[in-house]
Amino acid sequence: MLGAQDIVFWVLAVVSIVAALGVVVVKDLFRSALLLAVVFIAVAGFFVLLSAEFLAVVQVLIYVGAISVLFIFAIMLTRNVREGNLPNRLQIPAISVSALLLVGMIVAAVNTDWRPIPEAATDLVESAQTQAVSGVAEAGNDGGSTGIAELLIGEFVLPFEAVSLLLLAALIGGLALARSRGT
Repeated sequence: MLGAQDIVFWVLAVVSIVAALGVVVVKDLFRSALLLAVVFIAVAGFFVLLSAEFLAVVQVLIYVGAISVLFIFAIMLTRNVREGNLPNRLQIPAISVSALLLVGMIVAAVNTDWRPIPEAATDLVESAQTQAVSGVAEAGNDGGSTGIAELLIGEFVLPFEAVSLLLLAALIGGLALARSRGT
């Protein structure tokens, strides 16, 4: 019986694979960039399933919010967007290499022994984890370790905001230059 997490995993897997294939197959560059954003969102969903919420938020903010938007801006600022991706002489070798990689991954997945780890090995892993956690707790008591969030909000908030303003100014300048060339 499939649980809710299993269903969400398989839905995300199908969405990400279909969108990734769409990125490669679709001739319209704009739609290809939008499908790439869908792939990034699906990867963020995988991070949520792995209980890595911080990585999911970073994935959405950086890849979907910045990289995808940058790609879309670049596509929209180019002149021949409607022509799409022109086929080239490396298309067949690229498809062949991709098919060989797919076959290799399927063979590796089928031939891998997916049985759970024996209990003795599990006990070893648990003892190593408790030693590592106690070592981290001792290091944290002397004030030596701080999290990324504390650094970004505390000590490095001014440089962090300065970089964001610099990127915003560069984006506005690039758009102003592109607009002046277009008219």
